[in-house]
Amino acid sequence: MVCGMPQFHIVSLFPEFFDSPLGVALMGRARDAGIVDVTFHNPRDFSSDRHRHVDDSPYGGGPGMVLQGEPVAAALRSIPQPGRMLVMSPGGRPMTQRMARAWAKEEHLTIICGRYEGLDQRLFELFPLEAVSLGDVVLNGGETAALALMEAVARLMPGFMGKEASGDEESFSAGLLEYPHYTRPEVLEGLPVPEVLRSGDHGRIARWRREMSLRATLAVRPDLLDSAPLGREDALTLAGVPRERAGRNLSLCLMHYPVMLDAKNSGVSSLTNFDIHDIARISCSYAMGPFYVVTPLEDQQRLLAEILQHWTDGPGGRGNPDRARALRLVRPALSLDAAMTELEQRTGQRPRLVVSSATWPAGRNAPPLLTCADVLEWCRSGPVLLCLGTAHGLAPEVLARSDGQLRPVRFLQYNHLSVRSAAAILADRILGDYQ
Repeated sequence: MVCGMPQFHIVSLFPEFFDSPLGVALMGRARDAGIVDVTFHNPRDFSSDRHRHVDDSPYGGGPGMVLQGEPVAAALRSIPQPGRMLVMSPGGRPMTQRMARAWAKEEHLTIICGRYEGLDQRLFELFPLEAVSLGDVVLNGGETAALALMEAVARLMPGFMGKEASGDEESFSAGLLEYPHYTRPEVLEGLPVPEVLRSGDHGRIARWRREMSLRATLAVRPDLLDSAPLGREDALTLAGVPRERAGRNLSLCLMHYPVMLDAKNSGVSSLTNFDIHDIARISCSYAMGPFYVVTPLEDQQRLLAEILQHWTDGPGGRGNPDRARALRLVRPALSLDAAMTELEQRTGQRPRLVVSSATWPAGRNAPPLLTCADVLEWCRSGPVLLCLGTAHGLAPEVLARSDGQLRPVRFLQYNHLSVRSAAAILADRILGDYQ
């Protein structure tokens, strides 16, 4: 075995499952060369049952069987140097390339393949087990996932890939998905290899490959871009990629009536300069539709008109044209119905009504829960009005008539976010740059 490489210890009820995958291709050659070392430990060999049973029904009842703790514990204790102990389980942390790189630095890795409904939970108290998932799927057992983990780690070992550089330019190696590959013939069923790859200009080729990686990541895994090492040129490339701008179909609506003034009473709240300015600027930043401000009070309407006049056509607008552009998105409305009607007239389609409040209501009148992805999908097909409540949140009658509700931005603990803070967070979750 090559020095410094992890030795794999597989705890499985079906070690024969691994015979073929570990005996062919790169993995097979690596085992023959001593680059990869694998040992197997079957809990059945440690069962005290004369039939070698290793499962039993769960305490508390329910379907399925549970893998007993005693034979698994005995199998683990039989491994002289288990190293890190990983349990393949759909309830574990999703596996990533970063995790694979960390595991590749270990001298020993023990991988436990779950079966049935899972392991006896007490094993997690007796041993330093780390649950790892292949993704949001459920498999018949952990063997398939264990194979994926072993391959992800083994291919990072020196000598495994043959050409050491080949693993450095693959998907996730630089935090991005990989660029497309081409080989002979030059034309395949009428489709040529891109000219840049035939140019011999290595600088152009490198730039093209980087751009293709960025485009692929944006299209398939935009979440990776948040942590990928991006430079200014990368940002310019991403900004220039044509994509659907669903934000034009999303409008914010700031409700000052009816809202909850306290836990039991509803009424009218006062508008603030801060909310008007900030939510208008949020709407402008995310290329959204009109921003509706709902209040039935005449003095509040006059105040709003004065704010808008000063910052659009007055001295404020002349001094700050960018802010004027944002404030021109504001549409005063006497009621939610008035806002809905104006938006329908503007778009030619009745908008869906989505609500988000400071508290998470329960009961028969609670609207169905939505995710930000749900709202984005609605925006792709038509107008959406997202209502936010001032004071202590939207009144029950507003919630009851909505098509769906987003959870409060902060709902597991006390929510002291301002409505403009919530608007910014929700806008980014729905319409962020990578959408």
